[in-house]
Amino acid sequence: MSPAAKARVSVVTGGASGIGAACARELAASGDLVMVVDRDLAKARDVAAEFGGRAYVADVGDETSVEACAEAIERECGPVDVLVNSAGIIQVPVRPHDLPMSAWDDVVRVDQRGTYVACLAFARRMIARKRGSIVNIASIAGMRSMPLHAYAPAKAAVIAITECLAAEWGPSGVRVNAVSPGYTLTPALKNAIDRGERDVSALSANAALRRLVDPSEIGRVVAFLASDAASAITGANLPVDCGWLAGTSWSTYGGLREASG
Repeated sequence: MSPAAKARVSVVTGGASGIGAACARELAASGDLVMVVDRDLAKARDVAAEFGGRAYVADVGDETSVEACAEAIERECGPVDVLVNSAGIIQVPVRPHDLPMSAWDDVVRVDQRGTYVACLAFARRMIARKRGSIVNIASIAGMRSMPLHAYAPAKAAVIAITECLAAEWGPSGVRVNAVSPGYTLTPALKNAIDRGERDVSALSANAALRRLVDPSEIGRVVAFLASDAASAITGANLPVDCGWLAGTSWSTYGGLREASG
């Protein structure tokens, strides 16, 4: 970007930790003025301080909160060019009858409803300007059967929301894409591993690359989809999973083979 060029304004929800923070850092590294939006304003400020961004508080499940946040950002920082919807919560992989409906409601409210609410709030202004890029963080859990009876359906809905809004808003110049991370070493996953709720070897055994994803790898793909280099891409869902989707069905044949050569 030339010194005279105006920096893009990018917003990352759930930007205070994990994949959201990685996306915020990557967008900032590419020259964007990044707004870190999170329920935890203190942590959002810590992340934003790393690269001279700004922090805002919002509960993505509350449309009034998100609309107020969008209005404040546009008023104080200028037109938003990029929105990354990374706000989300996970769940324990229990049987349906052991999953409280309150927990199910929380996941759907944040992961599914929150994505849709944020899309509406920020896209309204993008549509008026005839430009903008939205990247929703979905999950490979939304592409396969898993014992995550709230999280997996919610992330499948994020993929569907992405496709529907891409078709709806494409004529207005707004692109909408999704990234579906595989098992990624975020603080949330690390905590689940520490609690004994996830087994690292089991998570990586079916991945073709035989490892977990680093959050920075998600950030780089998100930055690409938000950039002009992806100007013809909309309605896409791009898995970033170290080949987990490609490798899982090999378990029927004894699992992935050892490295060749």
